[in-house]
Amino acid sequence: MDNKNDKKKLNLSGAFAIVLAILVLVVFVPLNMIFSYSDKVFDMTPNGKYSLDEKTVEILDKTSDKEIEVFFLNTLFNLKNEPPALPLYHTLMELDKRDNITVTCFNPNEDTELAESLNPNGVLTVKMNDVFVRCGDTIRQISGNLFQTDANGADIYAGENLITGAIYQCTTGSLPTVYFLKGYSEKTLEDDYSIYRDTVMTDNYDVKELDLSTVDAVPENTAIITIAAPVRDISDSDCKKLSDYIDNGGKMQMLLSPCDTEGKFENIEFLLAKFEIGMDYNILREKNSKWQLNDMNSVQSDSHFVITYPAKAEDYSEDLTTDLNTLIADGTYESGVSNIRSLYTLASSGAMIEKASIIENLPTAMDSSEYTCISEPMGGDALTAAAAKEKSNQPLVMGYYSYNKQTSAKLFVIGCDEPIDNNLYIPSFGTRRLVQFSNTWLYSSDIDLGIENKFNAYDTMVFASGAEASKTINTFFVIPAVFAVIGLLVWLKRRYA
Repeated sequence: MDNKNDKKKLNLSGAFAIVLAILVLVVFVPLNMIFSYSDKVFDMTPNGKYSLDEKTVEILDKTSDKEIEVFFLNTLFNLKNEPPALPLYHTLMELDKRDNITVTCFNPNEDTELAESLNPNGVLTVKMNDVFVRCGDTIRQISGNLFQTDANGADIYAGENLITGAIYQCTTGSLPTVYFLKGYSEKTLEDDYSIYRDTVMTDNYDVKELDLSTVDAVPENTAIITIAAPVRDISDSDCKKLSDYIDNGGKMQMLLSPCDTEGKFENIEFLLAKFEIGMDYNILREKNSKWQLNDMNSVQSDSHFVITYPAKAEDYSEDLTTDLNTLIADGTYESGVSNIRSLYTLASSGAMIEKASIIENLPTAMDSSEYTCISEPMGGDALTAAAAKEKSNQPLVMGYYSYNKQTSAKLFVIGCDEPIDNNLYIPSFGTRRLVQFSNTWLYSSDIDLGIENKFNAYDTMVFASGAEASKTINTFFVIPAVFAVIGLLVWLKRRYA
């Protein structure tokens, strides 16, 4: 009697496994090779580390009519094979897909001619791993801040925001410009401030002179207006233009050296008063030989002396001195000034205007309330001369910042121009750095387009106890592994059934 139920069923498990293995080899391996050669990326990261932000795409679309060159100063192979640098690699690759953007990667130590072409003015430091963006005659350097670290020590990729900002900036036709006001000083940018100018240009600013009498208003590309060593008051017309500029959030930098002129600088005082700052018509001399410094002829002088850069006030938002004080504590710079006047505030800081001193004289000792700095009248009139004499032997301020929180207007002012003069007095180098730092405070040359920085995202689990952690591990790892092993053993036992 035939029993159909006794017939052995056809088992395709072995054949199926072989076919599946062949399909994997035939389909997935070639696909992986194709994707590898084509650089096809499926970005599965939570914050799109390997893709362009929507705002970046928008900027690139708006500048698609411009011929843009992007240079990365290293080889593409080195960039691709460094896992932490992959976000930058993919940013460059996405840019290179654009018809109007050419991405060039090269070693500046080998192709020196190309490296020099990125530094036509000779003021930039061209080095490995920098990024340059060029559009026409405008060049923007991004150096050393593509990858950053947040307050918690986590690595952040900030390159996309910086590179896109540089593209946006270069395609506008010019870098943010620091204008030195022309016509009121016996010094010129080319003859007296050219070394400082070149230093500022390395921070991606353009630096030019500006004759306000030749224009109807302060130019739109103005980042900062600098008034250096005026020996005459500015005209009413220029004062009006600068006043309008300040009212619209303008950024002013004043280096008001003592000068022996008759009468007050009423228009300059008017502009200072917008920031609640006043100027003394004097020159300061330090009579305490402990604080005196040598002049340019290596002779001790009472007009060259040690000062201090006050630390940020605890309840204030702005900070111009912490980085400099750190460098001074390390011995990198000295804290000195020469041939300087004093300044003062017209009112205490309020809700609208925050202001604080950034240069002060020192007492006879750190625990003393006695001061030996003498204030001698210079310039002005009889009233300012009398006021100047009253400033002797007391705490004095030689520099301020002032920030109008309502209009965003900012002022950086010190009582001399010597820190930026080509004939730099060495102990004043710390003050030069303070002036240079003020540029970034007044107007950062880095354009923030709101493109979020990208970082590694990690999922974490917090357990109240070790027992809870063990239970979770057993639930999600051990138990499934046990079932997998049991399933494998059952399959091995029944694979020929």
